[in-house]
Amino acid sequence: MNIWIAVALTVLGCYAVKLAGLLVPAGVLERPLVRRLAALLPVALLAALTAQQTFADGRALVLDARAAGLAAAGLALVLRAPFLVVVGVAVGVTAGVRTLG
Repeated sequence: MNIWIAVALTVLGCYAVKLAGLLVPAGVLERPLVRRLAALLPVALLAALTAQQTFADGRALVLDARAAGLAAAGLALVLRAPFLVVVGVAVGVTAGVRTLG
């Protein structure tokens, strides 16, 4: 498939999803279940993206320095560290494990 065909299909798909969102009646969006799902969806998508980027290498599952960095960041979050400290801990642990391993 030509790359420009794929780009055009992606553009059309994004536009169709945006249009579908605009066509949803306001009454549907005001329901409590829809509001809860809309609030939780970004968190779920971000968690899935983080897991995929941490534990996947092509088509294989791996457990490497990225997992150690993620675990260190999770521990820093549990200890209520500021965001920049969490990122710094994750980077430092990942770099340290890669250097040692």
